[in-house]
Amino acid sequence: RGIATGINADSWGLHVRIAKLILCEVDGGSTDVDVDFHMLAKPGQNEAVMLNSGKINAALGQLMDNGEMAVNMAAAAREEKGWPSKIRDRVVEEFLFEEDDEEDEAIIESAQDKKSLELADESSSDNSEERKDENSGEYDGPFGMPGDTIYEPDDIYLGSGNGGVFYDYSETGVDNAPFKGELGPLLVDAATQRAIQRHPRVIAIGDVHGCLDELQMLLRRCDYQPGDLVVFLGDLVSKGPDSLSVVQMAREIGAIGVRGNHDFEVIRWHQAMKSGADPPVIGSEHFHIASGLSTADLKWMYSLPWYISSKELGALFVHAGFVSGIRLGKQNPRLMMNMRSILPDGTVTSKFFNNWPWARLWDGPQTVLFGHDADRGLQQYEHAIGLDTGCVYGGRLTACILPEKRLVSVSARREYFQYRRKHFD
Repeated sequence: RGIATGINADSWGLHVRIAKLILCEVDGGSTDVDVDFHMLAKPGQNEAVMLNSGKINAALGQLMDNGEMAVNMAAAAREEKGWPSKIRDRVVEEFLFEEDDEEDEAIIESAQDKKSLELADESSSDNSEERKDENSGEYDGPFGMPGDTIYEPDDIYLGSGNGGVFYDYSETGVDNAPFKGELGPLLVDAATQRAIQRHPRVIAIGDVHGCLDELQMLLRRCDYQPGDLVVFLGDLVSKGPDSLSVVQMAREIGAIGVRGNHDFEVIRWHQAMKSGADPPVIGSEHFHIASGLSTADLKWMYSLPWYISSKELGALFVHAGFVSGIRLGKQNPRLMMNMRSILPDGTVTSKFFNNWPWARLWDGPQTVLFGHDADRGLQQYEHAIGLDTGCVYGGRLTACILPEKRLVSVSARREYFQYRRKHFD
């Protein structure tokens, strides 16, 4: 049905018949879909089909090249009622999502990884879900592990919720704070007053991809000072020259960020190594980054959430994007790390379709700051700003300074990674 719709088989006088459909699990948790199909002339249409065979083959080739084949096959698979839902959903997913075609590497997918890619579909009653045993030996960072998509308000405090990062100086928690709160708040107040006098800013930065020199130049161009808060929009690592130093620097300046698809792969490899997995047969940059990060830097990477919301700034920070009309707690983590386009029929895909960026549909009221989409470069919509300007590909590294939304960028010193992604209309 998907093939027939794509080439408009009826207009050519053709029937499309599937002779063989094989789903094969391959390294990395992906699925190869092997389809053997025949195009047969309808009764009385043999001569017309022969005359138009060249045009039919050209239409089929264009369908493959522009990505419409995958979209049509996914739409047909979604309507297939004879398949088990698990198989149907997996086939649709494989048609619509692609691995970064800049990499050829083996990825290990654990059961925990699969859980982290499911829709965050828990109701509010699930917010009090029982945490992992503290003695399990697994890191339970301040923003949780992959799969923990809903957080409680007290997660920020040490010793409660997900481990937290700050002491609780409220009346109920002050006894457990340093000096029982007698000294701590005074120091905090003094630092806060100094910061207020200097008017600290929030500096959101697009995909760094290990470009340490450019990151340092950008912070100097932004006149970064202690007290400013840097928010990375994901993909700090991979492809560039010094991923390890970028993560170390981000942690040491007290930056926060959101989880990008490459950051996520590094975390997956670290989890796989903890589970005793063997090194990949094919060299994996994500594996080597996970192996080289210090414990402190790994904990910082684990702390990256899917998104950050700031009511005070009227802003949302995410790596790839959001689907308009779905509340934040229900957004799909995989889409938040991978999406690029939303087609007219509502299909969400990681593929680049030139005329259908997801951000065109985002109607606020909060402004989304995002990265991931180097194809489109700097994007500016009423309620969305895209900051991935392709530094690692020889472009620029870009920041947006809040609350004034001032854009600042620096040129890449050179091309570190050759860009080769397909573009669709």
